[in-house]
Amino acid sequence: MLRLGVLLNFLSYPVLMGFINAAALIIGLSQLPALLGTPAQQSEHFLVAIWNVNSNLHLTNGVSLAFGISAIAMLASFKRFAPRFPGVLITMILLTGISAAIGYAEMGGSVVGEIPRGLPPFEIPSGNWQTIVTLLPAGFVLALISFMEAMSSAKVIALRTRQRWNQNRELVAQGLAKVASAFCHSMPVSGSFSRSALNANARTNISSVVAAIAVLLTLLLFTSLLYHVPKSALAAIIMIAVVGLIDLRAFLNAWRANRSDGIAAIVTFVATLGFAPYIQNGIVTGALLSLGLLLYSMMRPRVSVLGLHADGELRDARLFNLAPLHPQLGALRFDGSLHFVTSSYFEDALVRMEQGNVKLRYVLVQCNGINDLDASGVEVLRNLGERFRKNGIVLTFTGLKQQVRVVLDRTGLTEQIGLENIFATDEHALSELNRRLAQSQH
Repeated sequence: MLRLGVLLNFLSYPVLMGFINAAALIIGLSQLPALLGTPAQQSEHFLVAIWNVNSNLHLTNGVSLAFGISAIAMLASFKRFAPRFPGVLITMILLTGISAAIGYAEMGGSVVGEIPRGLPPFEIPSGNWQTIVTLLPAGFVLALISFMEAMSSAKVIALRTRQRWNQNRELVAQGLAKVASAFCHSMPVSGSFSRSALNANARTNISSVVAAIAVLLTLLLFTSLLYHVPKSALAAIIMIAVVGLIDLRAFLNAWRANRSDGIAAIVTFVATLGFAPYIQNGIVTGALLSLGLLLYSMMRPRVSVLGLHADGELRDARLFNLAPLHPQLGALRFDGSLHFVTSSYFEDALVRMEQGNVKLRYVLVQCNGINDLDASGVEVLRNLGERFRKNGIVLTFTGLKQQVRVVLDRTGLTEQIGLENIFATDEHALSELNRRLAQSQH
């Protein structure tokens, strides 16, 4: 069975953080018109729409702004002085009561207004097989995009709260919810950045059950109580919630760890902002860039020319400023699997060593970092062995792992290389090769 949930594993942490920071910023900025009580201008580009808010600043509703600022102040106070209290609930009850008392709706203020009571009617969706076949490809893509958007925030929150999270089970739950929505005349449901942020302090899964029951009871009995809820207060709550998802230090940490990760995080952030409201394009851009940078780094694994350290170990000669092992002996370490992506890079490194020393008689490859060997790697080793042999150079190996030895044996390379040129340890290899060099000089 195909486990589509593992698709999210292709998103690196820097890409996720770039997307989360941009999405949180987009959600927060999108609440500005509601917070200020100004009309929201529609635009195909989110940043243009936000910039246009400046042209409507003179239309700011003072009462709306007062409700928004009050909500922000109250939520900040609860978080600082009474974090165990249901600050959001208390804030909304108080501000809704004030809104009703002063007749905020009658003053032209923006409120939630009337919400239909009860549940949507249950009905089997109509349609035919041709319609289903036509919509299926687009529906599949949209479902994956919806899943990535919701799960990216869930993954980050799970990392922060150290909670276990199973993306495959989450995918099943989201899929079932979408299917159920089809029978209730509702839009396909999904997760929400703002809701995840509001519920980030929850410690058990029962919190979602309690929230669902509360919503159900409200739809059945208490929708009239929501009429006077000021939208500016709701906007303030959303803004406060998503601020907790913004972590600009993640960009600096990613850059310090690896420049490629830093670039991926920044590009994802910028792309998500640039593509908004189509933020899915941002995370797709980041994922493709991250995979491209990963492939590039895999194509150029670390290759080190080795020298003998004072502790008796073979180490990077350039890093430790070590002298060559011997005028006729060169040693090299390859840190990466030897497959079709890296085989040419491995071959170039050995050829450069050969061309840089005309006296070379033995080349020792330290293989501790080689975990895998495919057909391309086998051919490269075979060709290198023949080339070196014609030039009077013997190719030797040390520290081969068992899975690599199996491939050498199965392809006949072991016989071509010669068992006498395959060593178990660096110490044994150096001792034997130095002995051979000493004998050749007599």
